[in-house]
Amino acid sequence: MNHTKNIIIVDLEATCWNGKIPDGQVNEIIEIGICVLNTETGNITQNEGILIKPERSEVSEFCTELTTITQELLDSEGISFAEACTKLRVEYNPKQYTWASYGQYDLNMLKRQCKLRNMEYPMGENHINVKTTFSEVKGIRKKVGMKGALQLLDIPLDGTHHRGIDDARNIAKILHWCMKNSTTQK
Repeated sequence: MNHTKNIIIVDLEATCWNGKIPDGQVNEIIEIGICVLNTETGNITQNEGILIKPERSEVSEFCTELTTITQELLDSEGISFAEACTKLRVEYNPKQYTWASYGQYDLNMLKRQCKLRNMEYPMGENHINVKTTFSEVKGIRKKVGMKGALQLLDIPLDGTHHRGIDDARNIAKILHWCMKNSTTQK
């Protein structure tokens, strides 16, 4: 495992539907939840949710039920995806750090949306898949979701599940547990 003092944790929320994507719409990022984990202390800093106005889709009722994010919230408080990537680069300097997410979805979604919009990918190359790391360190074959991992570790879910700002913090707690236990358990 790549040990660095600070690791950036990212959790994305995207437009979603219960079933087929409506014609003319696409999955796109509507929140980048982010925090910084100090791997030595377990302290979590700079925790925020960057709300992003979708450009090619609208927030469905299903998506709001899942995330609590409404189209109205994004219309009033959201910024463009380009502005969000600039904010990441300026405030977090992510190319200098290892970053982590729970599973491959966030990495793939971020790369895909940057490519589709012909924008520079804001993150560094070193990525930790916390879902895989957790299964390895815990010694379980089955990959479990973030909520399941928290339950297995007896860590209470902090905040609202499927809100990037809260899930990033929860993922940081799982990653910190993995880093503390990776040398003692196999």
